[in-house]
Amino acid sequence: MLQNTFRHIEKIGPLTEERLWEAGALSWEEALDIPIQHLPVKRPIDEQLHLSIEKLRAGDSRWFADRLPNGESWRLFPEFRGSAAYIDIETDGGSMENGIITTIALWDGSELRHYVHGENLRDFQDDIFDYSLLITWNGASFDIPFIEHWFQIQLTHAHIDLRHIMASLGYRGGLKVVEREFEIDRGVLDGVDGYAAILLWKDYVRNGDAKSLETLLAYNSYDVVNLERLMVESYNKKIEETPFAFVNELALPSLPDDFGVKPHAESLETVRQTLSAREDYLRDLARHLLGRS
Repeated sequence: MLQNTFRHIEKIGPLTEERLWEAGALSWEEALDIPIQHLPVKRPIDEQLHLSIEKLRAGDSRWFADRLPNGESWRLFPEFRGSAAYIDIETDGGSMENGIITTIALWDGSELRHYVHGENLRDFQDDIFDYSLLITWNGASFDIPFIEHWFQIQLTHAHIDLRHIMASLGYRGGLKVVEREFEIDRGVLDGVDGYAAILLWKDYVRNGDAKSLETLLAYNSYDVVNLERLMVESYNKKIEETPFAFVNELALPSLPDDFGVKPHAESLETVRQTLSAREDYLRDLARHLLGRS
């Protein structure tokens, strides 16, 4: 889709882009073959088209990301899919200033990597620069700034925040809510959320329970692997609004056969008991407060 895109060129908006397509300029190369007097633009765009071809050949995803309007970053996906990293962090629940990153999962479409605080977490700051495109859920507000603060680095990658892309398609809510809209199943981890991930980390730290850590990593793994599926789903829905729906539609990816980690029933039961006790406490507290009012 990127090579069919003109929105990254200055002063070309959605209506002008549609007129370019209607004029037969369905790609950069086709636009270069059409004389300027037959194109619905007021100035030559050859220079920008040649530069676009050059930047794509160089794999410069950030150049396009910086020029595409907000909400159009999805157009980067097919051309830069081979250098994309789907990432998600878990924390101990603290703020960016006083909290810690506990685990990070990274999926690139073929390899799943796990990074753990106190073990190999620092490796992430080197590995992430093997990629040119980051894909997250709510990463613009949370994961990216937390990572940059924690590691004291700047992530210069192009970035697609799927939360915003999905919202533009009418899918709102958290990652798990949207997953259910697409009938994505997490198996025994269904219903496990970010707070449960914090509890799993605490159990690992306090009791040295390796099964709790492995369960946390399995949960973290689903977060990133499912992002690829949602990225493809959102891309296919977005191109339905263009002339390229049937030409550029992508096949849905398959889950990896093995995450290298698995959830443990006993760890999940411990978390559920803690959550149940917390809910009972909050209900009792609410009754007490209401009784005093």
